[in-house]
Amino acid sequence: MRSNDKQVTRRDLLKLGMVAGTIGFVGRPFSAGAEEKPVPEEGDAGEDLSLPQVPRRILGKTGKSIPILLVGGGVNLDPRFDPKLAEALRFGANYVDAADCYGGGSCETAVGNFHTRADIRKELWITSKSDAHDPEGFERTLETSLEKMQTDYVDMYYLHALQNGDYLSDELRTTVERLRSGGKMRHFGFSCHHENVAELLRLAAATPWVESVMFRYNFRQYGDKELNDAIDACVKAGVGLIAMKTQGSEASFREDWRKFERTGKWTKHQAVLKAVWADDRITAAVSHMDNLEKLKQNLAAALDRTELGRADWNALEKYAAATRNHACDGCDHLCGAGMSAPIPIGAVMRYLMYHDVYGERERARELFTRLPAEARNLATADFGSASAACPHGVDLARHMERAARVLA
Repeated sequence: MRSNDKQVTRRDLLKLGMVAGTIGFVGRPFSAGAEEKPVPEEGDAGEDLSLPQVPRRILGKTGKSIPILLVGGGVNLDPRFDPKLAEALRFGANYVDAADCYGGGSCETAVGNFHTRADIRKELWITSKSDAHDPEGFERTLETSLEKMQTDYVDMYYLHALQNGDYLSDELRTTVERLRSGGKMRHFGFSCHHENVAELLRLAAATPWVESVMFRYNFRQYGDKELNDAIDACVKAGVGLIAMKTQGSEASFREDWRKFERTGKWTKHQAVLKAVWADDRITAAVSHMDNLEKLKQNLAAALDRTELGRADWNALEKYAAATRNHACDGCDHLCGAGMSAPIPIGAVMRYLMYHDVYGERERARELFTRLPAEARNLATADFGSASAACPHGVDLARHMERAARVLA
């Protein structure tokens, strides 16, 4: 068994930035020759209060306390009993973010098998999402989600990747209120990551029955006044905010990215999470951790209460500036305006990021192949006008040429 397939040990956490005097580990082996324990066996799951627990915050008007680090389900989960979920739970990260489409539709089944075999449904907060946004489709998807996850309720149910605010209709409100009163969903909200995030956040603040929003938020956007005003409006209205896509990753920048791999005490990945947590308007950040090594690092960042230092912030600022023309904000209304071909540039750039930065090559190709044939015809399209329209100077023509080679 490789070292990154083992449980988080005290040694791991200390190496990843923990301050030993503030933690108080109890009951774990720790010596130069100590053998680390294997991944929890099936059924061996649950919070271990002898271990440090991830800090928690209140999720807006829900009044519920959730961990600041949420386990994203958009990775491959073991359909029998996933060890990453078990290990996260032991450190108090008991919130799983699922969706009907994650893992090619297998995510919810894996979550259901995990909590039933461990008999821990009441200890686990489960959020899932519907790609159907109309009232009938939303309810139908929820029923399917409940069946796949082997539960009679979900703690939070989102409209997934909302882009058109008109879906937050009176008809949907009636459906949501009926499903909540019937106990099938306890809370409702939506996720969003397209170019109109700020607009949708303002809409959430003005919509009393929206309790939470998960939105794209990372270190590149901290000075965005429109976004910050929208965040403030949500906080004032009691809308619980969860950050996603916090890494602000860019496509085709791997080699230059390595120079920013560690910012002082923290890795770049840890530093950007801590930068999000430094904003007390944000309740939590969701992270798609596809292996135990990434889980170790993110747990270490969450458990250490030390704030980022000036050197860390300076490094992040330099990283943001150096990669600005490699990072797509998904504003298709700008770059796509002059395109004659119906190509969703923002989506393709996101898939390229999955391929290049996350290393999720199969997932990237699968998502790309789901696009309509005309949307995948990158080789013959002219992206000159799109590149010229990008406000951040992203060379979209070059990225689309690469996407045609590695995603098709």
